[in-house]
Amino acid sequence: MEPTDYDIDESELDLPTEPMRLAMGPSHPAMHGTIRMMVECDGEMLTKVDVEMGFLHRGFEKMCERGTWAQCFPYTDRLNYVSPMLCNVGFAHAVEKLADIEITERCKWYRVVLGELARITDHLTCNAAMAMELGAFTPFLWMVRAREHIWDLLEEETGARLTHSFARIGGMAKPPTPLLKARLGEVIPAVRSIIDESMKLLLKNRIFLDRMQGVGVMSAAEAVQWGWTGPTLRSTGVAYDVRKAHPYLVYDQLDFDVPVGERGDNYDRYLVRNEEMYQSLRMLEQCVQKMPDDGPINVADRPEIVLPEKKDVYTTIEGTIQHFKLVMEGAKIPAGEVYGFTEGGNGELGFYIVSDGTGTPYRVRIRPPCVFVLQSFPRMIRGHMIADVVPTFGSVNMIGGECDR
Repeated sequence: MEPTDYDIDESELDLPTEPMRLAMGPSHPAMHGTIRMMVECDGEMLTKVDVEMGFLHRGFEKMCERGTWAQCFPYTDRLNYVSPMLCNVGFAHAVEKLADIEITERCKWYRVVLGELARITDHLTCNAAMAMELGAFTPFLWMVRAREHIWDLLEEETGARLTHSFARIGGMAKPPTPLLKARLGEVIPAVRSIIDESMKLLLKNRIFLDRMQGVGVMSAAEAVQWGWTGPTLRSTGVAYDVRKAHPYLVYDQLDFDVPVGERGDNYDRYLVRNEEMYQSLRMLEQCVQKMPDDGPINVADRPEIVLPEKKDVYTTIEGTIQHFKLVMEGAKIPAGEVYGFTEGGNGELGFYIVSDGTGTPYRVRIRPPCVFVLQSFPRMIRGHMIADVVPTFGSVNMIGGECDR
C-alpha cells in the first residue's frame, strides 16, 4: 500500500516536559559539605539556581567576643584554612590600627614573606581543584606537590603545618629561623618550575579551554555591584588590589604587577590566580634581598600589649606579673572602633572591631570576600549546563570557614 503524505504540525511532535529540580550538595564532593544548590533544569540547561550556604557551627565572631584579644588568633586560622597566615596578619593589622601600634621593620617583612607564601598555597589549591574537576588529575598532583614544598617551609617557621596561630598583636610569636632565606632560595624555583609545567599541560588542552572559556562570565560593572574583590574582580578587568590601592606593611617597597583579565570567565579567573602566584614569587625574591637579618620582631615599648620573653617570665617578678596579667585579663586595647582590611587569598579581608577598653573584644565583625562572590553564583551559572556548575563553583574558590562566621 502506498504511503500517504500528511501535513503534520511540528508542535505535535514536541513531548510535554516540565522543569526538573535537582539538589546538588551538600553531600556532593565539590560542595565542601556545607553548600546546597537547588537547580531547575530544562533538559541539561540551568534555568534557575538557588544557593544555600550551610553552617560549620563555629560562630567565629561570637567566640571572639568571649576571650581575650590574643585568643582570637586560633579562630582566624579557621576563617580561610587554605591561607590562614593571611587571616592572622589581617586580624593583627586591625587590632594594631585601633591600638595605634607601629610594628618593627623586621616584623613587616616577615609578615609579607609568610603571607605571600600562604597566598600561593591558596591559589595552588584553587587551580589544582579546578583542573581535577575537569579530569586533569596530573596537574592537580603537581600543584599539590608545590603546595607541600611551601607547607614544609611554613611548618619550619611556625611549628604548625596548616593552622599556625603565629601572629601576635605587636609582632609575631617568634623571629624568623636562621635558615629562612636559604630555604626560600630552594622553594621559590621549585614552585615556579611546577607552575610552569602545569600550565604547559592545561593551557593548550582543548578540553580544558572549551570547558573554561566563555563560562561563568561576569562583567566588570556587575562584579563591582555585587561587591567582588580579589582575583575574581581582577579577572573582569578591574585592577583593584588592597596591596596597591591601600599599601600596608612593606608592599609599597616591593615591585609587583596586578594581573587582570578581560572577560571575567572561568578561564580568566584561572589565569589571574596563576599570574598572581608568579607575582608572589617575585615579591618573595625581593624580600630575601631586603628583609633585615637582625633586629626585634616585637615592639619593645608596649608591655601592656606584648608578652614578655620567657626568660623574663621565669627570672623576674616584673616579667611574671606582666605575663600573668596579659594571659588572664588580656591586653587592654583602647576603647573605640576601627575597620582594618588587607588583601586575603580571595580578596579584601576586613575586620571591623569594637573595643570597650577591656581585655575582651566588644564586637568583632568580618568582611569575608567569599560571601560576596558566592551570592552572585546564580547569576554566573544561569543559562549554562549542569556540567558547568562544578568548575564554575571551583573558580570562585568558596571557603566554608569564611561564609560561616
